[in-house]
Amino acid sequence: VEATVVQMQDPSTGVKGTNQKLNITTIPHAITGQDIVAWITKNMNMDNDEAQAFSTMLVAFGYIYPLQDHKKLVLRPDGSLYRFQKWKAEDTDYAIYLAKRNIRKKGVLDAYEQEEYNKLHKWMNHKWDFIVMQAKEQYHAGKARQKADRVVFDCQERAYWIVHRPPPQTHSAMDYGLDRHIDPNVEEVTGKLYMCFMGFCSKSLFLACSLVKYMMTFKNHDPFLVPCLPRNPWQTDHDSYWELNTPDVEVPTKMRVERWSFSFYELLSDPRGRADFKVFLKKEFSGENLAFWEAAEELKWGTAASMSEKAEHIFKTFLAPGAPRWINIDGRTMGLTVKGLEHPHRYVFDAAQTHIFMLMKKDTFYRYLKSPVYKEIQKKAISPAPQFFCICMFTDNSSSLVQCKKKNYLYVSTSNISFNASYNCSSC
Repeated sequence: VEATVVQMQDPSTGVKGTNQKLNITTIPHAITGQDIVAWITKNMNMDNDEAQAFSTMLVAFGYIYPLQDHKKLVLRPDGSLYRFQKWKAEDTDYAIYLAKRNIRKKGVLDAYEQEEYNKLHKWMNHKWDFIVMQAKEQYHAGKARQKADRVVFDCQERAYWIVHRPPPQTHSAMDYGLDRHIDPNVEEVTGKLYMCFMGFCSKSLFLACSLVKYMMTFKNHDPFLVPCLPRNPWQTDHDSYWELNTPDVEVPTKMRVERWSFSFYELLSDPRGRADFKVFLKKEFSGENLAFWEAAEELKWGTAASMSEKAEHIFKTFLAPGAPRWINIDGRTMGLTVKGLEHPHRYVFDAAQTHIFMLMKKDTFYRYLKSPVYKEIQKKAISPAPQFFCICMFTDNSSSLVQCKKKNYLYVSTSNISFNASYNCSSC
C-alpha cells in the first residue's frame, strides 16, 4: 500500500494535484476523489467498484485524508477534496494535539477528548510542562500561517487523529458485507421532518446530559446521599457541624470551599465565600463591581420607605459621571437604568446588576479560582473526620445512658453498677 501511495504522489505519473477552492479559501496541492479513483482504475487494472473500495481503504488507514468531512472516513468518487499524509502516531504527539485544542477551545473539549486528555496528563505528568510549551508554540505558529495553510493543517490534524485515536463507537470505513455498520453508497437523509426530529433529540440529550452533570457534581454535597461531617446535629447533642459551617467561620471546611468552584452563584450565595472573593478583588483593585451587586441586592430586600433614597445613593456612588466607585456598563443598560430611576422601584438596577454579574462570572470568577487567594484557602480548609455513635446493651435490671469520653459512643447500661461519665469501653 505504501508503495502505491508513493507512486500516486509522483509529480509526473501520479495523481495530479492542483490548487482547489474550498469555500473562499484556496487549498494548494489538493486532489479530488474522482481523480484518485480514475488513477487506481487505470494503473492497477481494476474496475470502478474495486478502485473505489481500495481508495476507501487508503482513507481508512490514514494515507489520504478528507478536507471537508473528516469524520466520515469514506472516499467519495466526486469533486470532494483530499490530500496525502502518513506519519507514525505517538502518545506525546497526541498529548500535544489535545493540549493545543484545549488552548484553542479554552478548556471546552469533547467528552472523549477530555477523558484522553486527563489520562495523558496523569501518565505524562513528569513532562507535561514540555507538552504544554510545545502546544503553545504550535498554536502561535498556526496563527501566524496564511489562511489557506492554516485550513489545510487543521483538516489534516483532525482527520489524522480520527483515524489513529478514533472516538468511542466509531465504525470503521472498512466494514464489509451484509452486517456492515455504515454503507458508503447510501445518501444522507435530509428533510424538514428529519431536521426537526434531530433538533428535538439534540435538545433532549443536552438537557439529560446537563442533569447528569449537575447530579454528579453535587452528589457529595447532598445530605440525603452522604452523612454530615463530623456528625449529624439532628441525631446527637453535639453542634460541631453548625460551628464549622457558620456564615463567618474563620477556617471553612474543604467541602464548603470546593462548592465555591461549582459556579459563581454558589460563591456569592455563601457569605464566607463572598468574603474571600472580596479579598481577591481588593488585591486586584476591582472591588466596585461586587460592591454594586451587593448594593442592588440590599435594595431588593430593603424597606419600601428608604427605597428612593437608596436608589439615588447607589446611582451617585456607582453609575453617575465622576462617581467615586464608577462601574463600566454599556449604553443600552445605562439608558434603561436612568429611565427607571424616574420612578424608583426594587428592581430598578436589575439590568445593570445582571450585566455586572455576567462580567464577574465570565472573567473575574475564573481568575479567582486560579489565584493564590483561593489556593491558600484550599490549603487551610479542614476536613472533619466522621464520628460515629453506637448503642451497647447490658443485661441487668436498671438502665442508664453513659457516654464514653475517649470516643463518641453511647452506652445503655442496665446493670446495678453505677457508671460515671468517664467510663471507657474495651474498644477505646
